[in-house]
Amino acid sequence: AIVQELPEQDEATLKHFILKDSKKNKSYAFPKMRSGAKEAILTYKLISSSARYHMLEVDLQTGRHHQIRAQLAKIGCPIRGDLKYGFPRSNPDGGISLHARRISFMHPVKQERVEIVAPYPTEDKLWKEFANVTQRK
Repeated sequence: AIVQELPEQDEATLKHFILKDSKKNKSYAFPKMRSGAKEAILTYKLISSSARYHMLEVDLQTGRHHQIRAQLAKIGCPIRGDLKYGFPRSNPDGGISLHARRISFMHPVKQERVEIVAPYPTEDKLWKEFANVTQRK
């Protein structure tokens, strides 16, 4: 995820309770349990920074509707281009700066861990800049 605001901590675990509003297609993160909400946990780590933006690696412990978007917005770090969750401007392509870089899961038959890694998007100048920095590390 690329965010403009630097999180208070370089690395942290976020625990909220996510309430989904289907009519608005939006989720809300609360610090305490609310009726109908589900527990949402993720960890993030600051990977790199540019003059105006910061790249976070996010690891989901739970998979809730718009979880990353809602939780990062809750701590004051909406994802670049995400108007729905508080970023002030859209991206030129209309998307948000959130990329599924890596996913791993247990194969249901072989019972072996499967890991899939995708390259960073290179159409966007900022993703390209961060990709170059992170691949040198």
